[in-house]
Amino acid sequence: MSKKLNSLEDLAKITFDNLAPDPDPIPDSEPEFHAQALEAHFSNKGRAGKTVTLIKGFEGSAEELKTLAKQLKQAVGVGGSIKEGDIIIQGNYREQLIQILTEMGHRVKRIGG
Repeated sequence: MSKKLNSLEDLAKITFDNLAPDPDPIPDSEPEFHAQALEAHFSNKGRAGKTVTLIKGFEGSAEELKTLAKQLKQAVGVGGSIKEGDIIIQGNYREQLIQILTEMGHRVKRIGG
């Protein structure tokens, strides 16, 4: 049966000794990326004239793709998404993304324009 708390002092006396430790802690490290041959495109087709940068050719798990997309979006400070295995970054940041990916160890080919 639960006990009624009358003050913050009563709340401070509560202990959580019966809680088991987390059996599967979340790892602190980022997933390892293997050097890959990627393609950097930019496009505005089907997007109401708005330009996006596409990174194609990534081979890896969905979690690795999601992590890479997040790192790239944060690096240039814009939004984006993942669709059909391609990373979509809002705006034409192709040159900046090529430089970032090259520094990560990937080989990036500039496609189009």
